[in-house]
Amino acid sequence: MKLLKEHHLLEDSDVVIFDVLGDVVCGGFAAPLQHAERAVIVTANDFDSIFAMNRIVAAIAAKAKNYNVRLGGVIANRSAATDQLDKYNAATGLSTLARFPDLDIIRQSRLKKSVLFEMEDSPALLAVQQEYLLLAEKLWAGVPALASVPLKDRDIFDLLGFE
Repeated sequence: MKLLKEHHLLEDSDVVIFDVLGDVVCGGFAAPLQHAERAVIVTANDFDSIFAMNRIVAAIAAKAKNYNVRLGGVIANRSAATDQLDKYNAATGLSTLARFPDLDIIRQSRLKKSVLFEMEDSPALLAVQQEYLLLAEKLWAGVPALASVPLKDRDIFDLLGFE
């Protein structure tokens, strides 16, 4: 595996991964959709992230009309729980491929400018490494296309309990 920029997990694969807040704010998610078969969205278990993810789901649905790209799933990032994300997934037809809680070991790897697989072993590190390896196996094997339908803004507010 070779990392390409920040969002391409596998150089020779047909998977593109989007980081919700970074990509939506920067608008950098449209062009790669023309070259991918599956799009995987990285998000957190909070309203703002899910609201932004819904925009990406809509963009992928629009691109799917002219290109081969389809949704492949969601990665829950920095999320101890997935209750809000689970509600959204159930309502839209998405599923969670992996979950990475907000662990200090991940923050430490960034501070040390080191990937998690280069750090000194610890139980927390081994658990995170295992989750990454399981995710890589799923992506390498190929994730099925999900027929996801984005929600209207009002429906997201109603679903997640906001007035």
